[in-house]
Amino acid sequence: MNSRTIQILQSRDTLMQSIRAFFHFEGFIEVETPIRMKTPCMELHIDAEPSGDRWLRTSPELYHKKLLAQGAQKIFEIGKCFRQRERGDRHHPEYTMLEWYRAGGDYRDMLKDVKSIVGRVSSPGVSKDWKIFTIAEIYERFAGWNPVETFDADRFDFDMVEKIEPNLPKDAPVILMDYPAECCALARLKPDNQKVAERWELYLGGIEIANAYSELTDPVEQRVRFEKWGEQRRAFGKTVYPVDEEFIQCLETMPPSGGCALGIDRLLMALNGIETLDDILPFRD
Repeated sequence: MNSRTIQILQSRDTLMQSIRAFFHFEGFIEVETPIRMKTPCMELHIDAEPSGDRWLRTSPELYHKKLLAQGAQKIFEIGKCFRQRERGDRHHPEYTMLEWYRAGGDYRDMLKDVKSIVGRVSSPGVSKDWKIFTIAEIYERFAGWNPVETFDADRFDFDMVEKIEPNLPKDAPVILMDYPAECCALARLKPDNQKVAERWELYLGGIEIANAYSELTDPVEQRVRFEKWGEQRRAFGKTVYPVDEEFIQCLETMPPSGGCALGIDRLLMALNGIETLDDILPFRD
């Protein structure tokens, strides 16, 4: 290993210590959940890696929500997750995820948390002036249409990559919030506008870092969404995963909650001004 690799390892260690210190100070419990699961979460663009008669998790989300349903209040986990066929400067099939949940919270509580975390781990020169945009306003500004009012999945994804992300400010943390309902398999919809899901994403230095929801707790609606995503996966020739019936049942007793997933490897990239995971992961093949 060269000196740059050692420097990144030290940076990762410092980051992990700071994150754990934040959550322990806030009264969270650190949990460990299975990496191999019976059935992955049903999402259109996320493909799980088979592991014998099970699947490697793409997220610990389903297990965390089962813990919330059993009475857990504030939990977090840092661990490995996996996605099939994801590789590039900002993607790798195996990655480190931080995920946390607050019973009784929502996506605005998650935003307070992530602001505290970023403030704790960032250098003093990082701007404290966070930029917050709704999806409707950022698309109208840079793409000329409102995907909340007239949703087009292909156009939404294309414009996000080609028109939105390249134009986001890179000198300050950026939050994109209030996504079209069609983009969110597990997020609660706004009570006063069912076209909008209570979801935000965080960008640092133009890199997508975190994704947060006010969590859906309606088992009937959740089943409908999973079935819809399953039909779309089948149409694309993708594997359609079985519905996790235990998870659906747990939503009957799960309290309203906020949850957030944050990519540790990408956060390291942003904090160190690095453009590719090749310079973050010491054993990338």
